[in-house]
Amino acid sequence: MQVINSLGYQVIFDDSLVSLKTFLAERQYSKVLVLVDRNTNDHCLGALQVVFNDLEDYDIIEVDPGEENKNIDFCIGVWKTMLDFGADRKSLMINLGGGVVTDMGGFAAATFKRGVDFVQIPTTLLSQVDASVGGKTGIDLDNVKNIIGTFTQPQAVFINTQFLKTLDDRQLTSGFAEVIKHGLIYDRDLYNNVKELKVRDIAADIIFRSVEIKNEVVSQDPTEKGLRKILNFGHTIGHAIEGYSLFNDNNPLLHGEAIAVGMICEGYLSHKLTGLPEEELNDLIATFRAYFPDYRIAIENYDDFFTLMKNDKKNVGDKIGFALLSSIGKCEYDQYVGEELIIESLDFYRELISR
Repeated sequence: MQVINSLGYQVIFDDSLVSLKTFLAERQYSKVLVLVDRNTNDHCLGALQVVFNDLEDYDIIEVDPGEENKNIDFCIGVWKTMLDFGADRKSLMINLGGGVVTDMGGFAAATFKRGVDFVQIPTTLLSQVDASVGGKTGIDLDNVKNIIGTFTQPQAVFINTQFLKTLDDRQLTSGFAEVIKHGLIYDRDLYNNVKELKVRDIAADIIFRSVEIKNEVVSQDPTEKGLRKILNFGHTIGHAIEGYSLFNDNNPLLHGEAIAVGMICEGYLSHKLTGLPEEELNDLIATFRAYFPDYRIAIENYDDFFTLMKNDKKNVGDKIGFALLSSIGKCEYDQYVGEELIIESLDFYRELISR
C-alpha cells in the first residue's frame, strides 16, 4: 500500500480496499450511498463486498454511463434518490467509477444539504490519474465541459489498479493521454519513460508518479489561480473538439482522444508563442499519433469550436486562455491567443493528418 498526502486527505493505493474498510469503521457514518454506473455495477462493485459485509446501512445509486449523461438532469436524479434513501448530513457518498461518476458524484455530494462527505474510488485510468484527484467536481452544460461545479475535496481517494483490467483498450488508451500530458507539462523523464510504452504494460509506479504530479500541482494551487492552470494543456481546444464530437459524431471521441488532438494543436501554438523547439513539437506529434486515431476536422466546424472555446473557464473577458509548453517538462500558463493563430493551429492539424 502506498499513500500520497493531499489537501487534508490521502490518496491510498490499495488493491485490497482493506483501507476503505478501516476508513469506514473509524468514521461511523449514518448511511453510506454508493454511486455507480452500469459498467461499474457489473464489473467493480463486487470488489467492495469486503467492505459491505460490515455495513448495516448502505444503498446503491446507478446512473447511465457516458459523458452525455453528466448533466443537471441526471444530477437531479441522484439528489432525488439521496432524498428517497434518507441521506442526512452525516451520510457518505462513495463514487465508484470513471470521470463521469467521480465528477458528478462529487458535485451531487458537495451540494446536497450544503455538503456531505464523499470518497472517490476511480475505476478507469483517466479517473485514477486525473478526475478523482484535486477536488474538482462538476457537470456539463450545453456541450461545455464541467462549466457547473465546485472545488470540494474528498475525504479520501482509494486507487485499486486491478480495476484497469476491466477496461477495453480504447478506454485505457484514453486515460493514457493524461499520463503523457503530466510528463509534457512537468516531468520530462516521465514523458520519455511512457512515450513508447504499450498501454497494457502501464505499471502501478507510472500511475503513482502521474497522480503524484497532479497532487504536487494542485496542492500548491487548489483553486486554479495560477500553477494549476498548467494541467489544462491541450484542453482549451481539446474540450471544444470533445464537446462538438459528443453531439455531432456517431461515435464520439473519448476525452483522451479529444485532448490528444488538442495537445497537438496547442503544441503548435507552443512552438509559435512560448519557444517549444521544433524537434520537441515533432516528438510530441509522433507520440500522440502513435497512440490515438486522427480526427477529421472540417473548416466549417471552426465556428462551433470557437463558440465552445469562448465559454471555457480559463478565459478572461473575450481572451481565450491557454497553458503552453516552453519545452517538454515545462509549461507556462495564462497565455492568451487570438483567433487567427488558433485557426492556424487547427489548419496545421488538418494538413498534418492529410499528408
